[in-house]
Amino acid sequence: MKKILLCICAVAAVAVVMVSCSGKSAKETAGQKDSTYTTVTHPEWSRNAVIYEVNVRQFSDSGTITAFDEQLPRLKDLGVDILWFMPVYPISEKNRKGELGSYYAVKDYKAFNPEFGTLDQFKATVAKAHDLGMKVILDWVPNHSGCDNAWVEEHPDWYAKDSLGNMYGPYDWTDVYKFDYSNPEMRAAMVDAFKFWLTEVGVDGFRCDVAMEVPVDFWDETRPQLQAVKPELFMLAEASVPALQKNGFDMGYNWPMKDLFSEIAATSGQYTFKNEKGEVRTFPVRHAADIDSLLAQQAAAYPRDTYLMNMVTNHDLNSWEGTEFDRLGNLTDAFAVLSYTLPGMPLIYTGQETGMNRALEFFVKDKAPEWEPRNEYFEFYKNLNNLKHTQEALRAGEQGGEMVRYLTESPDLYVFSRTKNDSQVIVMTNLGAEEQAVAFTDAAPAVDETVVDFFTGEAAAVPASLKPGEYRVFVKK
Repeated sequence: MKKILLCICAVAAVAVVMVSCSGKSAKETAGQKDSTYTTVTHPEWSRNAVIYEVNVRQFSDSGTITAFDEQLPRLKDLGVDILWFMPVYPISEKNRKGELGSYYAVKDYKAFNPEFGTLDQFKATVAKAHDLGMKVILDWVPNHSGCDNAWVEEHPDWYAKDSLGNMYGPYDWTDVYKFDYSNPEMRAAMVDAFKFWLTEVGVDGFRCDVAMEVPVDFWDETRPQLQAVKPELFMLAEASVPALQKNGFDMGYNWPMKDLFSEIAATSGQYTFKNEKGEVRTFPVRHAADIDSLLAQQAAAYPRDTYLMNMVTNHDLNSWEGTEFDRLGNLTDAFAVLSYTLPGMPLIYTGQETGMNRALEFFVKDKAPEWEPRNEYFEFYKNLNNLKHTQEALRAGEQGGEMVRYLTESPDLYVFSRTKNDSQVIVMTNLGAEEQAVAFTDAAPAVDETVVDFFTGEAAAVPASLKPGEYRVFVKK
């Protein structure tokens, strides 16, 4: 008999290898680390962590950091490990978009947005989060600044110029000016600003906006400087670029997996989001089985032992591409389960844990999600967070368990296990449009008396069929 062994030998991705049941895994033959590995030393606390994106402006009715503080115990109870704060810096007024402007048009890299409160109040928030055992990373905007950032007047040579000698913003971002990274003084000033938040505020790292627009060598040079200040530094790149994770970043965005989730959902007739013209996007036909190909591609491309961040939503998706329910429909919960059980780190965005089914405004103040009473979505994500925390097989990078795929007659079923020492997680999902019989074409997962249904605690059993969006998660007792 044969089965597909998806060996975790790189990233939050895996390599697809056909081996016999008695064959050796990649881990058994890999030997010592070599040049295929990342040079980044990940904080140990990041291996089984869950990251939560905080949209301070929309998090409470007042939109202040002190109002956010009131929810820290709830987030701790939810099982959040890393708080990623969207940009907390003052927002430029020149060329501002909308009433309040974009968080990503930074006026001052060493100040706190007065709309949110004071810098001392934010320091207190960071301290409270640390007291609860949570880490804090800041959204950083290294590619461009707001149009009235002090650097524009003081150091115009730090900015890129067009053919007419004018500063400009990338894409259609008319509220920002792009930096010129060929200027060593500009680079040094950016590193100095990073260090301010590490030393003066005590944050634990950064999520770097459009990190792929900044030269890779800047990140390679900057990481050691920041890690000298904060040894357990954690860096997240808003990019899906393997070179960034060789020396600079712990984790990148799994944009390709997000896209594949949408394509699978669209194939199943679940994608309903319409653009401003009232049109629904056209997607290529994809099925659950296509996840294997993506994992294999990522394993071949990324340095070993780096992470990718899995998600069903975030601030960009929610505001510009629709809610997870718009994009994924009745498959949303199944994809959320995959975001936790496939290799990598799962993300929760503000309001996701409430089942919030609306887009939050981006440039103006919006109504905050209703945090109480806690509902079935809170319990769903709390359970998934507990699964991530307690199952060694789900640790990120090479400390996680090897992934074995079990092929079925239907390309819409995705069935796999991940195993590490005494930890085993078995996942079964139907990502199709119709109910499918669970019929294996070869080896089947070992579901016996030692295995229970994670969500119910009852004895596990392979179902005869799965309905669209239905899932099972089994673990060892």
